[in-house]
Amino acid sequence: MESSIAPRATVLPRSVVVLKDAVKTFIDGKESHHVLDRVNLSLAEGESMALTGASGSGKSTLLNILGGFEPMTSGTLELAGELAQTWNDKQWGYFRHHKLGVVFQQFNLLTPLNVRQNIEFPLSLNKRKWDAWCDYLVAKLDIQPLLERHVSALSGGQQQRVAIARALAHQPALLLADEPTGNLDQKAGLEVMRLLEDITREGNTSVLLVTHSEECAAFMQRRCRLENGLLYETP
Repeated sequence: MESSIAPRATVLPRSVVVLKDAVKTFIDGKESHHVLDRVNLSLAEGESMALTGASGSGKSTLLNILGGFEPMTSGTLELAGELAQTWNDKQWGYFRHHKLGVVFQQFNLLTPLNVRQNIEFPLSLNKRKWDAWCDYLVAKLDIQPLLERHVSALSGGQQQRVAIARALAHQPALLLADEPTGNLDQKAGLEVMRLLEDITREGNTSVLLVTHSEECAAFMQRRCRLENGLLYETP
């Protein structure tokens, strides 16, 4: 009797971000300007994407929409399988606290706190305590000796490493990074990108990185460019 083994079903990664026909319009006097013009974007679980474009092209606006910091004029946004543009403030707050990490160009660390307290802040919002993942982060980012130091006493590169640890301490599903190496020199910036790539892969975190640097963009799996309100995927 001939026997056969059924092929194993392919498990496709879940979508963390699905943005459809997103329009963002600003009114300037009697004129309206489409910063985003029917933009479509998808990001799967564990996938990384670099977003490039000229200054003023709408890159930060797009990140702000995905983080719920700025509303769309029209369009559909799904985050972690839920229809996000219908969320109220409480629902957006839950998403940001539990499933979102953000790294800013200006670091935005909590200056009254030391390094450990900055990293613990998102954990407190999730009612979690310091764990093995946090140990991994501080070891990987080489900030273990800095944990009790005030963040204002750190160099720019050290502050950026702390900002990355804080953004990833609660193991978010999505990380939004807006020019995270913009204030660093080239060597330090590339080192931070290598660390960011390794850590997000280990944590299976989806990443959308805004950058002007082609070298930084090369660390991401996919690359897109915003131009005249339109989003193009590039090689």
